[in-house]
Amino acid sequence: MATFEKGILGGFSGKVGNVVGARWRGKDIMRSLPQRGKYTPSAKQEEQRAKFKIVIQFLTPLQEVLNLYFGNKQDDKSRFNLATSYHLKEAVVSTALGYEIDYAKVLISKGDLRGLNSGTLAAGAGQILTLNWADNSGQGNASPFDELMVVAYAPDLNLFYSDLAVDTRDATTATVNLPAYMSTFEVEVWASFNKPETTLAAISTYLGRVTVS
Repeated sequence: MATFEKGILGGFSGKVGNVVGARWRGKDIMRSLPQRGKYTPSAKQEEQRAKFKIVIQFLTPLQEVLNLYFGNKQDDKSRFNLATSYHLKEAVVSTALGYEIDYAKVLISKGDLRGLNSGTLAAGAGQILTLNWADNSGQGNASPFDELMVVAYAPDLNLFYSDLAVDTRDATTATVNLPAYMSTFEVEVWASFNKPETTLAAISTYLGRVTVS
């Protein structure tokens, strides 16, 4: 704590802001605080930074979807912030090659709407994915008109494809036409339901990995 001897315009000793006051050879002097030495993060901090980097790189292309359908905002935390926290805790695994995303733990949406029931996935010719599910309209807050949304990710391309209004819950089957550039590549696929004109959504379902024909 600084000590003032002659008021604000006089000499002082100690630290004020980013300067230090002292007496040297009978004179009042001020000097800048010394620069900190080179900071070396701990192993735990390096681990957290590596996890954070891979999660942000993975989630950023999905930011628009997550900001619509991932939970509810909490104070100053956006839905994307909540999604980042979840994936840091639940969806990062350590491998011999470093940290990787556990696709089975990834969520593209999170909410109280009734989710996909008995969902299945198959890949067909012409970059087509076929999804089937059971109509659970009337269970909880599920409506026949809830919209199916699908997200596909090709790890080798590091590219996503998303469609937030593929079909309605009561359709029980739908097809998704993926871009031609995903042909021959493996894709990870997730599906969920959202309630039109709201931000209400279900907890998404991981449907697995298929090779695009």
